Amino acid sequence: MCGMPQYPPVRSTPTRPPRPDASMSLLTNVMDHSLDEGYAEAAARKKAENAGGMPKTLRAKLGLAAGLVLAALVVTVGAAQARIAAPVVAKEREELIDRIDRETAVADKIEDSVDELRDDVSARQREALKKHGGDRGELVGILSGAVEVHGPGMKLVVDDAKEADQSGDSDARETSGFSDTGRVRDRDLQRVVNGLWVSGAEAVSINGQRLTALSAIRAAGDAILVDNKPLVPPYTVLAVGDGKRLSSEFQSSADGLYLQALHENFGIRTALSVEDDVQLPAAPSVIVRTAEPSTEKGTS
Repeated sequence: MCGMPQYPPVRSTPTRPPRPDASMSLLTNVMDHSLDEGYAEAAARKKAENAGGMPKTLRAKLGLAAGLVLAALVVTVGAAQARIAAPVVAKEREELIDRIDRETAVADKIEDSVDELRDDVSARQREALKKHGGDRGELVGILSGAVEVHGPGMKLVVDDAKEADQSGDSDARETSGFSDTGRVRDRDLQRVVNGLWVSGAEAVSINGQRLTALSAIRAAGDAILVDNKPLVPPYTVLAVGDGKRLSSEFQSSADGLYLQALHENFGIRTALSVEDDVQLPAAPSVIVRTAEPSTEKGTS
């Protein structure tokens, strides 16, 4: 029977199902090979090189230890040098102190010698006044301050304010060397003395320093000098004269009112008393270099 040729049936081969992550092959490759081969080789090589060396942390510790040892060595050497130099410095200090003491002793001797010479000059002046001045010699000696005097008068004590210090604030009384308004100053004593002369004082002294026509009251730093002699507070002013009258006129004078204003405004302390008898020493020296007695007689 002729008919159509018959072919064997075709049977299909079953295929595997696709992997779920087939579409993420690149991400999978990155996860499986996170480190590039070049980096991996470099890391392995570096690890091999450091295998026989010292870890960085240990090296840093050793460096720090070496620095500390060096610093300790420097400090030790410095301390040793200071210990060696200490006796030398102490010896130099002692020598300087001894030198100051010697120079101070020499200055004291010179000052004592000057005082002796002044006394001698004053004695010779008094003798000359008695010899050539006749009855007027004693009067001239009293007025010039060349002889000791005593008599009725007054005593005035002027002292710094109780709370006076050397800091001070800016004020109308502020001047170089005297910034504290509560301290007695040279110009204060100048006004006191001038006020006493005007009020009738015949002789005046401050802290035992007799004042003459040649006396000077000035400041040197924070000190007050009378004829170059430093004075310290309180300042005791003695004046010979009619005590009651002298006291009354001084207190009512411009200089007495000035002193009262210092007391009221700045706390400067004052104490005034009338004395029956006050003793004033002679001036250390009365030296006149220019003035000469006049030989011409006045015309009537």
